[in-house]
Amino acid sequence: MSDQAYDLKSIKLPRFAGFALRLFVGLVESPATRWLLIGPLLDQGGITRLRSLQVEEAPTLLPLHPVNGQVRRKPATLRDLAIKPVQKKTTSFSFPSISDYAKAYKKKTITPVEVAERVIQAIEASNAARPALRAMIAWDVDDIRKQARASAQRYKAGRPLSLLDGVPVAVKDEMDALPYPTRVGTRFLGESPARQDATVVARLRTAGALIIGKANMHEIGIGVTGQNPHNGTARNPYDPGHYTGGSSSGPAAAAASGLCPAAVGADGGGSIRIPSAFCGLVGLKPTFGRLSTFGGAPLTWSNDQYGPLAGSATDAAILYTLMAGPDPRDPNTLGQPPVSLDGFGRTDLKGLTLGIYRPWFEHAAPEVVAVCKQMLTALQGRGAKVKEITIPELDAARIGHLVTITSEMLTGLSAYAKKHWKDYSLEVRTNLDLALAFNSQDYLKALRIRTRTMAIFAEALAEVDAIVTPTTGCTAPPIPKDALPAGESDLTTLLEIMRFAPPANFTGLPAITFPAGYDSHGLPVGFQAIGGPWQEHVLLRIAHVAEGLVERKAPKVFYRLLTE
Repeated sequence: MSDQAYDLKSIKLPRFAGFALRLFVGLVESPATRWLLIGPLLDQGGITRLRSLQVEEAPTLLPLHPVNGQVRRKPATLRDLAIKPVQKKTTSFSFPSISDYAKAYKKKTITPVEVAERVIQAIEASNAARPALRAMIAWDVDDIRKQARASAQRYKAGRPLSLLDGVPVAVKDEMDALPYPTRVGTRFLGESPARQDATVVARLRTAGALIIGKANMHEIGIGVTGQNPHNGTARNPYDPGHYTGGSSSGPAAAAASGLCPAAVGADGGGSIRIPSAFCGLVGLKPTFGRLSTFGGAPLTWSNDQYGPLAGSATDAAILYTLMAGPDPRDPNTLGQPPVSLDGFGRTDLKGLTLGIYRPWFEHAAPEVVAVCKQMLTALQGRGAKVKEITIPELDAARIGHLVTITSEMLTGLSAYAKKHWKDYSLEVRTNLDLALAFNSQDYLKALRIRTRTMAIFAEALAEVDAIVTPTTGCTAPPIPKDALPAGESDLTTLLEIMRFAPPANFTGLPAITFPAGYDSHGLPVGFQAIGGPWQEHVLLRIAHVAEGLVERKAPKVFYRLLTE
């Protein structure tokens, strides 16, 4: 089918910040000098190579997967999650769970109204800190209190709506949530409040979730550090001097700092999994078309999926179960099989085979590789088999994903380009300037590469239940002083961060990250599993079992909302 050689490479490219970044963007955008710089940019991004590739496959516009051959499983309910927790190390830190909130409410040791007050105080304290956490960028005190009072009344009447009733949940500023505007990390979008909730938010609200506001994000989701000069950059609760990862930076910081046990993010190129990995969380990107994207910003139609970030696999499964399923307002969701949690309660991985493409798995920082190898060995100890596989043409997949996601972002926001181009950050303008150099043939070539990449991954997954890798090539990078407040362009680090995440977006496959351990500085290391179409239950099962294999550490910044 294709060349079998591993072809991803680490590269060293110039980093720009401050005056150098302003000068670089100015030169790229000037008609007099653009032609001198755009060619090298296209070479560095792989676009020149893409144009030389011979691809015979027809283009795949959307990575939809048929249900043919899928086992018809019993539809999932929250009762499926009423299981005995996996045995954890006795000294391990545990994030307060959704069940902890529900139990506290039922035992009347605390009420949703009291939790709401603590949430408000914690959000305000987190943003008054130095440095400010900047997990949350919009919260309405009156609305939070109103939701909490309604939840408290339901508990008083003995009729909570679900396990999630009264439990704080943050929402990424990419999707609509009343009564807030949707600014998508910019300073010019969202001039008016949303008219209705996005489908995923509406479903959580129907379950009684206490929506605490809008969480920060990397501007228009086009970066993976979480840097944002308009809202302030979200800080990593494990070390506020480091990035959270992006683009779901705020949801990760909110969940990891205890402002909520779980949050809703979006993942177009690793944007749930990368911040989850950097912040020590479980993050799930479902199969393309599993969750409705109705009510979200039109950023990337063929790569994006919404999903949960949470302190545990169980809490990720709760949000996933409540949000997933068909939605008539999103046609991409209508062909899916029933949502399943089959096997989630098991404490072993017997019967599962994990595929490892060793050159890819080991292409990360030495500490990341070592921690992930330890996790792989531990998963084998729980009954998983490991099989060596080959996944060719990963660099073509990387380039194809780059072209599709940036082209779609440029197009989705084209109505604002003329008036608001200079309202974007310098980093965003750098990325969009590159996309301006793409043409229709580049986009269609990328879609043809998608067809080939989907076939390559399908062939690999025919042999195994999941493909495993580190989630990122490094742990959370430090935030350079010269990157604040205007930002930076650091393609070398970006490529290290993104080495493992984009193929799942490009192919529409589900993928999960979960904590594997920590580096020598105490920063979390994430472990990724990519599954077959509609196999989220398999990925959640792996993540659930993994929780008993890691001694979790508490973040440096953490707000305990349930303490007496």
